[in-house]
Amino acid sequence: MAGRLGIIGAGNMGEAITRGVLQSALLRAEDILVMDVSAHRLEHMRSRYQVQTVTEPARLTEGADTIILAVKPQSMQALLSVLKGLLRSDTLIVSIAAGISLEKIARGLPPDTRIVRVMPNNPALYMKGIAALCPGKTATEEDTKAVCSIFEALGRVVVVEEKMMDAVTGLSGSGPAYVYLFIEALSDGGVRMGLPRDVATELAIHTVLGSAAAAAESRKHVALLKEMVTSPGGTTIAGLHELERGAFRGAVINAVEAATKRSRELGEDS
Repeated sequence: MAGRLGIIGAGNMGEAITRGVLQSALLRAEDILVMDVSAHRLEHMRSRYQVQTVTEPARLTEGADTIILAVKPQSMQALLSVLKGLLRSDTLIVSIAAGISLEKIARGLPPDTRIVRVMPNNPALYMKGIAALCPGKTATEEDTKAVCSIFEALGRVVVVEEKMMDAVTGLSGSGPAYVYLFIEALSDGGVRMGLPRDVATELAIHTVLGSAAAAAESRKHVALLKEMVTSPGGTTIAGLHELERGAFRGAVINAVEAATKRSRELGEDS
């Protein structure tokens, strides 16, 4: 990746992007500028990563060739109004705000601004994330490749049409919380059956971790992997029967649907 990177927002995801870009050697610390309203967060970023930190938007827009907007959806319109009169014509804008469409971002910026929209997820904090990316109409193929390289430093990347982004938010954006809840429930089940909490939690975490690795590496349909564990009349089918009785599958589908709808609402309200 060439040029200098600006990141507006030094929260968890802004920090993850900084760490990933540095660890992958895409950029040097002196080529990254970070802006945030919190002086404490800026001090943390400066001391831990040796990046440049700024408090004035003009300094960031003057110094960065690509700017990542790592702010909450509710803060996006105010931020765009500040940036509109400051952006250079050749600046690439990357938004990771849930629910905010390319069209809404474009309306708040100078005409023909190149924009790419990205939906990363929480495991990116540990370089194990997956991000969905969709380029705007004026973004070039080189822009898409450059943004892919940033988020590949945090895990994996898929390129999708924008109409899919709310569903992406409902699945992979919100999905880690569903998985963490499942891990917690597995651990609770182990404790109920007499396991010590630390043992139950270790078993739960690595059961999920190993199962996900098997699904990713085998490339087999997950239904086939499930069948490999499910013996006739055995323990697994007894457990699966209880999950089906509790509408586990339907509850997960409903969770993705609810989060997708909420993503759309965030876009409408912004």
